[in-house]
Amino acid sequence: MHVEPGARRLGVRAGAALLFAASAAAQAQPSAALLAACATCHGADGNATIEQFPSLAGQPKLFRENQLVLIREGLRDVAVMKDVLAGIPDDGVVALAKHFSALPLVRKPVAVQAEKAQQGAQAARRLLCGTCHLPDFTGQAQVPRLAGQNEAYLLLALKQFRDAPGPGRDTIMAASLYGASDTDLANLAHFLATFSMAKGSP
Repeated sequence: MHVEPGARRLGVRAGAALLFAASAAAQAQPSAALLAACATCHGADGNATIEQFPSLAGQPKLFRENQLVLIREGLRDVAVMKDVLAGIPDDGVVALAKHFSALPLVRKPVAVQAEKAQQGAQAARRLLCGTCHLPDFTGQAQVPRLAGQNEAYLLLALKQFRDAPGPGRDTIMAASLYGASDTDLANLAHFLATFSMAKGSP
């Protein structure tokens, strides 16, 4: 069968394009070794079992991308994670963020302390947390989900924003938390960690 040269070239190009697309898709998948390194602190399913570390499951993809790049480039100082992320290209960062954002958040059973949660709710309203993190605290775009996050990690992060807003930290958060007491932050962390249980929100 005779095939015109133009058609042959077109077929070769189409085949090459398919091979390139398949290769790119394969490269975009996080490696098992990388996911295992992440699981050490953040859990195999993105839900951290160590309270001092954040769960990554269900976080907005753009938020995760931004944080990974900040850490990789040394703009946010997390020494252990910088070593893990060293050499990972941008498409690898995007794939990693996509992986964790697609995982479901598994809420841990935490006993709700009614008075503490109520005081935390008042602090959240006073500090306008729902303005950026949304009224249900599920986050959006570059703003993280707070609802259902580990309480110990939330308290640690809140104190870091208030007391040590260094490079890579959101200056809006530092300004919002200025003057908040340790008790305010503890109540707020408890309210956010238990929000889904206390309010029945997603």
